[in-house]
Amino acid sequence: MNVEKIKAAHKLLAEFKYTPGKLDKGYANKSLYINVSENKIEAKPVTEMMKEKFTGGRGFGLWYLWNAVTPETKWNDPENEIIISPGPVGGITQYPGAGKSLVVSLSPLTGSVMDSNVGGHFGPLLKFSGWDALELQGKAEKDVVIFIDGNAGIIRIEEAPEEALDSHLLVEQLYEIYADTPEDKRNISVVSTGAAAEHILYGMLNFSLYDTRRKAVRLKQAGRGGIGTVLRDKKVKAIVVKFKGVKGNLNNPADFAALAKTGIKMHKEIHAGDDKQCQMRVRGTTYLVKIMNDYDLLPVCNFKYGSHPDGNKIAAPKWIENFNIGKADGCWYGCTLSCSKVICDYELKTGPYKGQKVVTDAPEYETIAGVGSNCGIFDPQFIIEANFYCDTYGVDTISFGTTTAFLMECYENGIINRQITGGLDLRFGNQDAAMELLHQMARGEGFGRIAGLGVRKCKELFVREYGAGAAFLNDIGMEVKGLEYAEYVSKESLVQQGGFGMANKGPQHDEAWLIFMDMVNNQLPTFENKAEALHYFPMFRTWLGLVGLCKLPWNDIVPENNAQTDEPAKIPEHVQNYVDIFNAVTGKNIDKKEMILQSERVYNFQKVFNIKMGFGTREHDKIPYRSVGPVTVEEYESRQDRYDSQLKELLGMETEGKSTEEKLKALREYREAQYEKLVDAVYERRGWTPNGIPKLETLQKLGIDLPEVVEVVQKSL
Repeated sequence: MNVEKIKAAHKLLAEFKYTPGKLDKGYANKSLYINVSENKIEAKPVTEMMKEKFTGGRGFGLWYLWNAVTPETKWNDPENEIIISPGPVGGITQYPGAGKSLVVSLSPLTGSVMDSNVGGHFGPLLKFSGWDALELQGKAEKDVVIFIDGNAGIIRIEEAPEEALDSHLLVEQLYEIYADTPEDKRNISVVSTGAAAEHILYGMLNFSLYDTRRKAVRLKQAGRGGIGTVLRDKKVKAIVVKFKGVKGNLNNPADFAALAKTGIKMHKEIHAGDDKQCQMRVRGTTYLVKIMNDYDLLPVCNFKYGSHPDGNKIAAPKWIENFNIGKADGCWYGCTLSCSKVICDYELKTGPYKGQKVVTDAPEYETIAGVGSNCGIFDPQFIIEANFYCDTYGVDTISFGTTTAFLMECYENGIINRQITGGLDLRFGNQDAAMELLHQMARGEGFGRIAGLGVRKCKELFVREYGAGAAFLNDIGMEVKGLEYAEYVSKESLVQQGGFGMANKGPQHDEAWLIFMDMVNNQLPTFENKAEALHYFPMFRTWLGLVGLCKLPWNDIVPENNAQTDEPAKIPEHVQNYVDIFNAVTGKNIDKKEMILQSERVYNFQKVFNIKMGFGTREHDKIPYRSVGPVTVEEYESRQDRYDSQLKELLGMETEGKSTEEKLKALREYREAQYEKLVDAVYERRGWTPNGIPKLETLQKLGIDLPEVVEVVQKSL
């Protein structure tokens, strides 16, 4: 790596100087606007209205994007923006999980607004550099790097022709260029993507952090919706932020003592309880694999099944063998939950970097299930390799896994063949073919370009070009609104079906994960109960993305007395913790009710934003039947006792003498009707019309009846 040559090729296109200011109760009170078409850099004020109605994080991103685009704007228009915002609580070091940023843009997959959360150091360092949000617009003529020096108060747009595209190389080069000394690397974070993001629609963003213990750069992902594809379309190779001097009081909280007290209580709870509960500090999120497999919730072969005898081969014990354990693994300072595991000196077996040893963040549960079991693959070494290449190429592992699984089922059903795939034998379990598909995406060639379109556009292409049956593809194509499903089987949980189907951005578990409440613990027996859960939990989880917090410390570690509380599923002590730290930082005096109202404002605004972009009504909450029940005879008969019992108990149907096809039809009619009843109940609870449009009185109650918002709703009623 000839860093001097790379650095010498940089050409300064624009420079902006500012005076870094002190944060005030969690806010910098200004945001950074950069337009790479015009090489324009300017500061914008963060108004009291923005803080009151949109709080921060995802809320700020939605507001800026709303004002940047029109209903006609497409994802690859220069007007589309990428907004990164950490929220007012983001960056504190007293409470675990406070390094989250929210990224918002128009999605290449859905055509509508997308939000994606991510850890790493970028968001906090951006805020400490004096900015509540970064708003990126336009398209550069040539590849550029944006550099933000939060200590010197300098921002530059630099033409950058020589750097690599793949993230694991690019970020190393940029750390060498912008760090004054090896120790200075800890003060730098980079947003980047990779070569595949130029060719696919689900490119993702990497947010870096420098691991001082391992002397290595690590990557965290804003994976969903193709925002990495938007970054490459704008010809932005990377955004670099540098800030030296991180310490615990930089948010200038209103009540530092209260903040520290709440944090100490939580750290003690993690220290005492994690080993007895999820063991996140050792296993990370891999602990979920066994639980999902045991409860028939692990996606296998394109969500056909929920478990597999080989599930133990990709469960936590197999991963621990690969982890570099013994060093703190948090993705931001002060996170004692330390779930972000690391694999060191992994020797790559395929692709352009074959034979090289790399440090890579270990696969999370979603990746293990997505590129692993959902594709019928139960080999940890393949999953590590696929995870590394997805990260460095800029590929969302969830969309890649769910799309590949869909393609494998199409292949096994004769919808596509070797001639169409260019020789790839895309049977379930064929890891060589899956890996080659990934490498083709990075090269922009072969069937990899088709796979990079995602499930929805593949369905359309197969119907149009190959005469495939649309009904079957819609049944097995696991996407809603154009976004691929997160990796949980929802067939036996009606409320989880709703959580996926009615999520604003598409089926992502960060909005509502209610399988255990519904299916295992039977805590939601009525439609009213289910609707209430699908109101509260999406709103609560939305709130974490408004302020800059990770959800894992909320429910992956719980107080010892949590089971004895009135609402154990909400983990009420932790909810109160969040209220306390928000008030301690901002000086406000909200309670648990106001917390939910903050989220309702943003959630309903995002719903109206979808409607503005031509989406968001009831038809867009329709879900593939594979997520509701068995599509094929094979699926039904794999769980025949279960399904026969349900037909007898729920419909009074005598199953003896009935064909599987007859039973499939009856079960489908019942389950689809149940889903529609659930949608009715949820819409009513949220204050929406039967077509899924927020009512004017709902907007008025929430205080978001802004003229431009009301205008969109009135046109849709």
